[in-house]
Amino acid sequence: MLRTALLFSLTLCSSLALAQVEVKQVQSAKVGAVLAVKINEDIAPGDYERLFKGLLANPGKYARKVALLDSIGGSAAEAIKMGRLLRESGFETLVPTNNVCQGSCVYLLAAGKRKTVRGYVGLHRPYYPAGDSSQASGGYDARRYLREMNVPVELADTMQSIDPRSMRVLTPAELQRYGLSAATAQVSPRTTASASDPRPDSPATELQFYRR
Repeated sequence: MLRTALLFSLTLCSSLALAQVEVKQVQSAKVGAVLAVKINEDIAPGDYERLFKGLLANPGKYARKVALLDSIGGSAAEAIKMGRLLRESGFETLVPTNNVCQGSCVYLLAAGKRKTVRGYVGLHRPYYPAGDSSQASGGYDARRYLREMNVPVELADTMQSIDPRSMRVLTPAELQRYGLSAATAQVSPRTTASASDPRPDSPATELQFYRR
């Protein structure tokens, strides 16, 4: 319960922040060239354009493309547009250790051709700027989008059932059930995951170079 309260307080404190969308080419000694995208803070209109321009500015062939997520959600319509672009571009998605992906950020997580969660994923109905209605958000079809991503559409129903003033943090079993993680290693208050996971396919190992 304390964890949920702390995550929810982050939402309130960051409600006026805009997402930080960064696209960067990096070199991994293990896998070669990697295209990394970082999406932080509150997703808002204009973030799709930032992501699109960032990808255009970094053409070429990459051994892997990975989107690192640490977002409190925001515009569901914008997140879905960004998710489709990530899927079309062949990205994996990763919620790194101690990071949070909640609300409409879940649509970004769902877009990964491979999804890995090492932090926390929280479900709730997305906030809307002009009242609690899908029309106020610009209009979107979450169920159709999840079908495109080959994710169970019941995820949309679950999200819509949770008031945005509350949040449900998914367990590893629930992440598997909703198809949101192929490799789950959630941390607990007593556990700190190593940045150098010995497994050869570990995103933590291959993306530690992107940490600041």
